[in-house]
Amino acid sequence: MISVAGDFDFLVVPGRGNSKPDHWMAHWCRAFPNSSRVLQANWDKPEPGDWIARLDAAVMVAPRKVVILAHSLSVATTVKWAAQTNENQRAKVLAAFLVAATNVEDPDPSFDLVRPFAPMPLQPLPFPTLVVASRTDPRVSFEKAQAFATAWGSDIADAGDLGHMGNEAKLGLWPDGLLLLGRLLEKAGA
Repeated sequence: MISVAGDFDFLVVPGRGNSKPDHWMAHWCRAFPNSSRVLQANWDKPEPGDWIARLDAAVMVAPRKVVILAHSLSVATTVKWAAQTNENQRAKVLAAFLVAATNVEDPDPSFDLVRPFAPMPLQPLPFPTLVVASRTDPRVSFEKAQAFATAWGSDIADAGDLGHMGNEAKLGLWPDGLLLLGRLLEKAGA
């Protein structure tokens, strides 16, 4: 069971379009009293500088260490933030749970709105991370997700055939995801 009484808070960072009430992120926000959601000015036409700045501000005002829960485009947001923020900010992050990383470099026209987030940083992340990838995700191939995990120094979890693990998946509380998060928290010493 995940302890919500630890010395950290969950920082929930939804992807493009935000997470609707049936999204696993929304369920986790309701389940974890020590969680808050990073809100974006424009969910449908994301601008990297704004999204990264809002994540930076949320980490800055957090009274305790944070565990970032990022989905889709917010995985790129989190990785870009970690590559450009200062050491004090990065030190506030206990761990990051990175689900369904969108391949922002994909040339397909359906990726045009997220391509401004390219290139994806490929440096090791300075905190424990877990990349959770589906074998049927239309936004990133499993092989590309594995390459991201390797570059970031992350562990990777094979989520099976769950598509993009977003609003359409209707994962509810996503018990398997909670188990994966528990393993990450244990590794981070939470």
